[in-house]
Formats: sequence, C-alpha cells, structure tokens
Amino acid sequence: MPMAMPLLPLFNMLLFFHFFITIISAAKLTTTNSSFSMSFPLTTHSLSTNATAKMLSSSLMFSSRNTKAPPSSSSYNLRSTFKYSMVLIVTLPIGTPPQAQQMILDTGSQLSWIQCHNKKAVKPPPPPPTPSFDPSLSSTFSVLPCTHPLCKPQIPDFTLPTSCDQNRLCHYSYFYADGSYAEGNLVREKLTFAPTHSTPPLILGCATYSSDARGILGINRGRLSFSSQAKINKFSYCVPPRQDQPGPAPTGSFYLGNNPHSTGFKYIPMLTFSQSQRMPNLDPLAYTVAMNGIRIGGKRLNISPAVFRPDAGGSGQTMVDSGSEFTYLVSEAYDKVRKEVVRIVGPRMKKEYVYGGVADMCFDGRDAGVEIGRLIGEMVFEFEKGVEIVVPKERVLADVGGGVHCIGIGSSDKLGAASNIIGNFHQQNLWVEFDLTNRRVGFGGADCNRLG
Repeated sequence: MPMAMPLLPLFNMLLFFHFFITIISAAKLTTTNSSFSMSFPLTTHSLSTNATAKMLSSSLMFSSRNTKAPPSSSSYNLRSTFKYSMVLIVTLPIGTPPQAQQMILDTGSQLSWIQCHNKKAVKPPPPPPTPSFDPSLSSTFSVLPCTHPLCKPQIPDFTLPTSCDQNRLCHYSYFYADGSYAEGNLVREKLTFAPTHSTPPLILGCATYSSDARGILGINRGRLSFSSQAKINKFSYCVPPRQDQPGPAPTGSFYLGNNPHSTGFKYIPMLTFSQSQRMPNLDPLAYTVAMNGIRIGGKRLNISPAVFRPDAGGSGQTMVDSGSEFTYLVSEAYDKVRKEVVRIVGPRMKKEYVYGGVADMCFDGRDAGVEIGRLIGEMVFEFEKGVEIVVPKERVLADVGGGVHCIGIGSSDKLGAASNIIGNFHQQNLWVEFDLTNRRVGFGGADCNRLG
C-alpha cells in the first residue's frame, strides 16, 4: 500500500503548479543553452489623488554611498507585462511555492519590499490588489536577526537607522519624498520563476506598516537593489500609452535579461560616480544620463547643456526614473520651457493654478489635451549621439482630472529637488533599457500596448 503524501506538501505542490501555469498563460518562456527567458504582463495604476508628488521616487529621499559594480551576466531572462497610469505595476512570484505579489517598478529606489500577511495599519488600508505575502507558506523565507551586519545604527542604505525589535529581529523604516513610508522586518526570500529557475535569496523588506497597498521593486544601482542582488546584467520596460478613458488598464512589457526587441535601440552612456565624489545634491545610485537640450514645436530652446549635468554640488543631475510620473526640470530649464509655452498658448493657461504643487502649465477643457497639444507641437528631449525622446503633440498634456490638462513637466524647485528627472509620462511607447554591464541606457520606439 503506497504511503499517503502529507497534506501540507501536497497543498504546496498544487499551489506551485497552479501559480506557475497561471503565470505561463500570460507569459512568454524562452530558453537557450545558457539562459532562461520568461515574460510577464506589466500594468499601470494610479495610487491616490496626490500621486504626483508620490511618483517622485525615493532617489531623492536619501543619499547612499554604497555602490557595487553590477555583475557581468545573469543566469536567466525574464519578460513581464505591466500596466500603467501613474505607476508601473509588475506581478512577480515571491517565495517557494511562489505567491503572486504586485510591486511598483521603481528605478529610483534601492530596497525592494512586499506586503506581508497580517499587515497592521494606523489607518484602515484600501483593499489590497492582491493577497499579501504569507511567510508561513514559503519554505525559503527567513528573517534577518539583529546580529546581521545590516542591522546596525546609521547604516546608509536606509532613511532611518535599522533597529532591533522586541523579537530580536532586524527592523527597517523607509520613507519617501512625499511622506509615504514602509516599515517592518528585513527578510530573505527568493523569486521563483519556474520549478528550476529562481533567484538567490534576496534581502527584502517585509512590510507590516505601510501607506500603500502594493510593494516596491527597487531596481537602482545600489548594492541592495533587486538588480544587484539578483545579478541582473540588464533590464528593460515598455510603457504603453496612458489611457484616460474608463476601461482595462493598458499593458506593457518588462524584461529581465536580454530583450529580443533591442536590435534597433539607440544607446547613450550612463554617467557613474565613484564613492569619492560626495556631492550634497547628487544621487550616485540613480540612472544618470547627459541631456543636451529641449525642442518645442521644432524650436530648440536656449538652454545650456550644463544645466542638465551635475555641478560641483551635484545639482542638475538628469536621471531616468520609472517611479516618477511627470518629468521635472531645474529652474534654468523649466523657466525656458514655460516661457515658450506662454508665448504659444499663454492666454489659454489656467490662472493661479498649480497641479500637485509642482506643475503650473495647465488648461481647462476636456478637449484641451488635443487642442493645446496641436498648437504647441511635439516636444523633444535631446541626448548625446543624436538620441532623442520624441513626445508627440497628442501626449504633451496629461489629463489630471476635473476637465484640466497639464503639460507633463513639473518644477524641481517646487518639488524641493535639485535634479532633472525624466518621468514615465515621457516614456510612453518607448523601450527603455538599462544595460548595467556596458553602463549605458537604450531607447527604442514601440507600440507598447501591443507587446503585452
């Protein structure tokens, strides 16, 4: 008589294959002699009415000096779809067996964290988009004790010092520029992409208190970022056009590893900074590029390229950030852009109106996005080697609700920042690839919604 299988292992096995089959049905799996490739949907969602400030990612909330050279290769490739309206959401398989967790893709922050089971909240949280992670169901979950090297006061990887909680576990606190936060315990856990393909154990935050219902996939250049810990040599995403009408959120794509669409990408160097280059306004872990100028309606604005590069104090750094919705410019550039917009459509601008406290080039009227966009024309961000991000006139303005449309550019000064930030609003229908091995950023036009 055969021995009966214990109930819990059987449940875990069934759970794994149910999750894996569900993921595969929406994913593309590719294997080669040396790599593993898998793709998932990437979706987009808005967070809250004050999400504009929230989308300034955590690259501006602290300055970490712990850089680590990215690995030369990765053992697998992953393609995932995501949805977009204000933030890029990817659903990833956490734990063993995997549990589907929604995470905000953020190239501007370092620590990745997930919502953990029995999450406590000071205020009643909104219903979570997916179930929170239950550590008791994962065989690869472990917590970091207080004796771990990361659990020391004044560790520079976090905005507040880590501490030892009453259970002698390592407690973390992470605060963002808009005052949102996440705190809980530091843990180790794997991402399980397939029965034979998973990441090594990664240090993550297991949030028990947070101001948002989703987790964060921190993927900047820091030593604790997902890309560094998982030994990812490149990743890319394609942001679909923003949809302002009711209906299903548009779907784009997210790749870990090689992207089969990269043949036509155009690359610019990624500016990197050594630990000795300590500047008060510089984020050395951000994906920094050298922008050369801006054109509006075919006219090149009189802005010096030096405005888009860090000065002696680090001000003027230009970063590509998936976690920021709008693009932000320092005053020397923002004032020139605003002056040109006023010259073209000044009488139509909404008087004494500042959206989100940062954007004051706004217009009334449900058709303003089309009408004003036609008058302004396309907007172009110029980079080295003739590489450009071209924003068609149809997507120059964002629908911010209430019949108001705003040009998707905010003032860094109003935000309290000293950087130029290329946000995801100006990355629509564009492949953006971060090649960590070759220290470059690639761009390629695409119909991102069709890729999902």
